[in-house]
Parts: sequence; C-alpha cells; structure tokens
Amino acid sequence: MAEMIKKATRESFGEALVELAKINDKVVVLDADLAAATKTGVFKKAFPERFFDLGIAECNMVGVAAGLATCGKIPFAASFAMFSAGRAFEQVRNSVGYPHLNVKIAGSHAGISVGEDGATHQCLEDIALMRTIPGMTVINPCDHYEMMGAVKAMAEVDGPCYVRLGRLAVESVNNSDDYKFELGKGVELREGNDITIVATGLLVQEACKAADSLREQGINVRVINIHTIKPIDEEIIIKAAKETGFIITAEEHNVIGGLGEAVAAVLAENCPTKMKRIAVYDRFGHSGPAVDLLKEFGLSAENLEKTVHEVLGR
Repeated sequence: MAEMIKKATRESFGEALVELAKINDKVVVLDADLAAATKTGVFKKAFPERFFDLGIAECNMVGVAAGLATCGKIPFAASFAMFSAGRAFEQVRNSVGYPHLNVKIAGSHAGISVGEDGATHQCLEDIALMRTIPGMTVINPCDHYEMMGAVKAMAEVDGPCYVRLGRLAVESVNNSDDYKFELGKGVELREGNDITIVATGLLVQEACKAADSLREQGINVRVINIHTIKPIDEEIIIKAAKETGFIITAEEHNVIGGLGEAVAAVLAENCPTKMKRIAVYDRFGHSGPAVDLLKEFGLSAENLEKTVHEVLGR
C-alpha cells in the first residue's frame, strides 16, 4: 500500500512540475507574481531559466503562454483560479482555446476552502467557465497522487487543459499500489449498491468519510471520484445509475455549471435517474476558517451522510 500523504494539491502541483521538467525539456512555467502561493516557486528554484514571472498581469501571462506554445514549448501558466480562469477568460478562450494551443492553465486557491481570503478569491465558477471552451480538458484532482499523475498526463495531451489546485491540505485516498491516473476515467473508491456519491476534488475525501460511516450503519454507498470533469467518464456514471438507482453529486463549486450539471446531462441523455446535487447554491462565499466554511455551506461528510439518509428515507 502506498504511503498516505496529507498535503494541499497546490504543493503536489509544484512537485509534479519539477519531476516533469526533468524528463521533458519542453516544459516551461509562467506565474503572475504568486509563485509562493501556487507553489511554482519550487520549479523556479530548480529550473530558473525555464520560469517566467509575468507580474500581476494574468491576461498577458496567458498571451505569452500561447506564444510559447506556438514555438513548441509546453507552458504551464499558474495563478489563483479567480484570475487565471476568471480575469483572463477572454485570453484563455481566444488565444488558447480558439487556436487549440498546447497551453496548460492552472487555477489555485479555488473554492470555499480558500477560507479567510473571502468571496473575491473563493472562485466557485472556474470549472463552469473552462467547461464552456471547446476542446478544453478540465481536471480537478483530489489528492497528491492524482495531482502528480494529472500533471504528467496534461503534458502528454496536445491541446489546452485546465487544472484546479486546492489550498487546504487533504489526505490521499488513491493509496493503492496499482493506482494509475487516466484522463477521462473515473475511479470507484468504495463499493456499494444502495446509492452512489459522485464527487470531485476536495469533496472526494468527504464522500469517502460519509460512505465509511454509513457502512457501519448498514448502508452501502458507492463512491466515484471524477477527477476529469471534461471529458467526463459517462460509462462509470451510467453503470452506477443503473445499479444503485440514485446519484448524489458533491463538489466545491457553484451548483451551476459544475460536476452536478455535467453528470445530470449524462443521465438525462442516457439513463434518466433521480439525483441530488451537493454544491454551493448560487451564492458567494465569505471570509472564515476553511473547515467551518465547508460545514456552513454543506460541503462536509456530515451533510453527505444526512443527505443519504434523507434520500433513502431512513
């Protein structure tokens, strides 16, 4: 069994970039004066000649990344999700997505778990924004092992990618020795036929906690980790719907445009199934301790457990 590692996925992102650059000399990294926060600073230390700090100018950063991609480089452009996916959306769409350039956009400090930084920095719209761009791959890793695999896989894909990075330290759940990250493939973390929880990012750990508690109560919950929201693994979702009859989605994102809507589209077109979405319900966040905010907004194992009981009528 692989070692259980507890760290923020933004830290794993920085480590993964360094490891990737050792074997791929085309990899370059761009940042917008946030290298300490996005953890690209470790790449800067290891490969200073391949690191570019563009200052507080995210739109320009994306444009420079696009230019580097046309020269055969594989640029990873990182900033807070509110800026790399939000402020620079036009450049991501027109300079990267439209010409389908090989640029990798990283959005750090996404979601409510940014905590004390407050609503202006708690980006709850990034997945929705990036999903709308044609040809964009959208990834939301849940732990260290997933992030390490995701960065490597992104470099192997010829085209634009968006990856979400978390600020809060999380325990790894993909600790199996045979774990292998595959773009577009969901991972079944818990077996069960009573109901299914489909989760992404930070909520994967919460879903596993809820499932483990419910199992002790005689309720067997299937937990599916969807790390790639686009393209989404339709097969694993349809199979779970047919075998369990009810789907709960869980995400640290606005209920509009995220995992829940992606799963709902799959079910509506292939296997109409009752479902419920756990997410931030069309509101802004606010400043506060990350763990407290997750509970306040219903993004906790306790709320998932409660929701399962409500759905099953127990």
